[in-house]
Amino acid sequence: MNKFTKLILALIVSMVIASSQVFAGELLIKGSTTVLPIAQKAAEAYMAENPGVKISLSGGGSGNGIKAIIDGTADIGNASRFIKQKEVSLAVTKDVYPVPFRIALDAIVPVVNPKNSVNDLTTAQLKDIYLGKIKDWKEVGGTPGKIVVISRDSSSGTFGVWKELIMQEERVIPSALTVPSNGGIVQAITTTPGAIGYVGLGYLTERSKL
Repeated sequence: MNKFTKLILALIVSMVIASSQVFAGELLIKGSTTVLPIAQKAAEAYMAENPGVKISLSGGGSGNGIKAIIDGTADIGNASRFIKQKEVSLAVTKDVYPVPFRIALDAIVPVVNPKNSVNDLTTAQLKDIYLGKIKDWKEVGGTPGKIVVISRDSSSGTFGVWKELIMQEERVIPSALTVPSNGGIVQAITTTPGAIGYVGLGYLTERSKL
């Protein structure tokens, strides 16, 4: 959408958080699906230059990436938010000392199905949709039809930023469909004409409308 929201870009920090252990011939990277595309490109380039190194990469959310660093099940944790003080404290109790590196600034954008006729939503309308106060697209100037609210799970850094900036710490409607990744949001938007979701800027495709 050209003017989908007055706060179209909500900045989030994309980070990699490394444990203090020495990297060997295999690196395990887990965490944010927002960081995943750039991490995949970086891993491919690194392995091309260093054929003796194998990098295994998976998503799962920012919280899971940081947890993997603390538990010692990953060498690098991808996160689309800053590491929390309680996570640092927990890591230290396990003799793990995470070192964060900011690699990029990203943005969260709300998305709908390309066939949706709505072209402009305010942040207040977005909040009311996710609170369940606005339930039909006709209430915001669109073609009549039920709004299907799609959100991320609580371990997602993207969800954390959305909750802070759009929801202002209020709870997303319990009936919202929760998916574990940005890719899952795009897929749900593609297959559900009445859906609305939010993704990292890098996940915008012709299958979703901004």
